Amino acid sequence: MSTETAQQPQKKKKFTFPSALTVLAVVTIAVWLLAFLIPSGQYDRNDAGAPVEGTYHRVPSGQSFVDRLNDLFLSPVNGLYGIQDAKTSLVGPDNSGDLYGSAGVFLFVLAIGAFITVVFATGALDRGIGLLAHRLRSRGALLIAGVMVVFSVLGTVEGFAEETLGFYGLIVPLMLALGYDRMTAVGAIILGAGVGVLCSTVNPFATGVASSAADISLGDGIVLRFVMWVVLTAVTVAYVIRYARRVQKNPERSLSGFLPGDRETSAAAEAEVPELTRLHQAVLVVTALVFAFMIFSVVPWASALTGDADATPYGFELGWSFPQLAALFLCAAVLVGLVARMGEQKISSTIIQGAADFVSPALVILLARGVTVIMNNSKITDTVLHAIEGVVKGTSSGIFAIIVFVVNLPLAFLIPSTSGHATLAMPILAPLADFAGVSRAVVVTAWEAASGWMNLWVPTTAVTIGGVALAKVGYDRYLRFVWPLLALLFILICAFVALGAAFT
Repeated sequence: MSTETAQQPQKKKKFTFPSALTVLAVVTIAVWLLAFLIPSGQYDRNDAGAPVEGTYHRVPSGQSFVDRLNDLFLSPVNGLYGIQDAKTSLVGPDNSGDLYGSAGVFLFVLAIGAFITVVFATGALDRGIGLLAHRLRSRGALLIAGVMVVFSVLGTVEGFAEETLGFYGLIVPLMLALGYDRMTAVGAIILGAGVGVLCSTVNPFATGVASSAADISLGDGIVLRFVMWVVLTAVTVAYVIRYARRVQKNPERSLSGFLPGDRETSAAAEAEVPELTRLHQAVLVVTALVFAFMIFSVVPWASALTGDADATPYGFELGWSFPQLAALFLCAAVLVGLVARMGEQKISSTIIQGAADFVSPALVILLARGVTVIMNNSKITDTVLHAIEGVVKGTSSGIFAIIVFVVNLPLAFLIPSTSGHATLAMPILAPLADFAGVSRAVVVTAWEAASGWMNLWVPTTAVTIGGVALAKVGYDRYLRFVWPLLALLFILICAFVALGAAFT
């Protein structure tokens, strides 16, 4: 080794935010340690199992150190299929009683992962979006609106986010060819999908997991979320179009600037996009019908149409939950593969690959559920709930809903996984809604809005950092572009959750 080489300074390793699995592993150990310090206690329960306000009292946990150590060791297992004993309320894999673990949600995530992967493997969705963008290439505002609305629809029904990274190679050249800049493309893609996820109506990874943890139906609160989605999507689309027109009129006002060659029409923007074949069209129709049927199957139609939460369900209501939905998406994955003529071998391998790709968020769910098992068995869940009850006690329903939204903002940053955040927070937040006289569905809506709002800009999400990198736009410039919209969305979200709480 030469002296010159030896004297070269070593490059410092760049800090990377830990994965959701690592964060939750740390949270698990931290909660386990805190359980030794937090007093154990509990509320009296009503017939529905909900805590009764004002009945909190201290009780001994009855756990030895070995019992607590065993809970820590078995927390992931209990998070998957722990059974809650009807008499002692303790959770364990060998108990008799009701399922406390998240096995149903775990399998549902794997099933929808298999379905989404099969749909993308057909090329129908990519080609459909590409064809839409190409046909609108001569009408700039309509192109922006069309792309953003499609992304927003996909975001609100199935959490379309990371999948957007594959569209920068198409959308960026199109925007440049129309006289816009790279920031316009970034806004159309990140904000289009992001506002859909923020206003998730039936997104299984946000609304689904949170509803399950809050012990309510996936369809509860869908009317509020739908109206919120329409309004916030319209505002976001208008914001991006306004910026795009300003840049088109005066390129010097671009926040991203232009790279060499940006001002010339890109050949990629003029290249023909292959037409949709009949097979592709059939796949898109089947996909739309599957998601439409999912919405139909989970919505409590009588409650939604009458406004009475206790209305007798109509005869046509299915009242499906995660077991039925998991079966639906597994069958739908096979159906899409058959429609696309993928063949038995490819259908099987794609389903397996899709389930494998979604093991990570599924594991996050069971790890987060394992944390709640530790809190339950050490009897500190009600103690934490009682402490928060004291903070929100006496506030109006609208203020309570806004507090839930604000409190979840830092939690969304610390726990970057939407599913993990929901599973961890909902067992505490949902009973608070009962104390405040607010529907648990409003708490779910406020929670997912906080998670979605943060994911529009935080640097810990692959969607944001990966998107600006692919578009060759500085992250600092993106923050300058998006902060006025973030402020506007913040105000609108607070208004929606407050109104939602007031009308429940």
